[in-house]
Amino acid sequence: MAAVFLTAEWKKLAMANYPIDAGALRPFLPARTTLDTWDGQAYVSLVGFQFREVRVRGLRIPLHTQFPEVNLRFYVRYQEEGEWKRGVVFIREIVPLPAVAFFANTIFHERYIAIPMRFVDTNDGTVLRAAYHWRFKSRWNGLSLKADPVARPLVAGSHEEFITEHFWGYSAHGENTVEYQVQHPRWDIYPVREYELDCDFGKLYGPAFAHLRQQKPQSVFLAEGSPVEVYSKRML
Repeated sequence: MAAVFLTAEWKKLAMANYPIDAGALRPFLPARTTLDTWDGQAYVSLVGFQFREVRVRGLRIPLHTQFPEVNLRFYVRYQEEGEWKRGVVFIREIVPLPAVAFFANTIFHERYIAIPMRFVDTNDGTVLRAAYHWRFKSRWNGLSLKADPVARPLVAGSHEEFITEHFWGYSAHGENTVEYQVQHPRWDIYPVREYELDCDFGKLYGPAFAHLRQQKPQSVFLAEGSPVEVYSKRML
């Protein structure tokens, strides 16, 4: 197994999930991977969450240990020695720290940008509120949730399990593919009572995703999150 490269906590993962035509995803599909689907349908997910207690090879980087991230991702599989690995591919990842974006793009060949962001995470015992906002080209976008204050176990075979239980990351690097493993336990889920979503998908992610701005997501949920370990990359 590869060495642990990064440890952190991923907390309060707000996920809005959309069915999408497979043709919109194929230009982003790394070599040797294939689309992973739920009941034959491809999905993209807009995901906001908090990075906490970040350490790179065991070291804390001052002023870079806690920050939000928002990403748009889809789901793939890669077959190795007769077994399928289920992973994600990121169309774009947003953080507020330029050094984090530069580091991730250089090491893992991802698609990070650094822009202003803010987030909310409160729980008064009656309602849990989680919100992520990001400013792109002078316009604030946002994903805000109100949820039950008590999380429930992830249900086996559920749509939430399909979205959350992918433990590999893949990205294209020229004609090659970068692979890295992410380990974490199963995440409990907070039932969402209501949400607000305002995202200019076309400007952020390209014309193939512009229609999502007017489309209602098929599901929206909030995962508690957990400690995670990200392992060193390898080239396929």
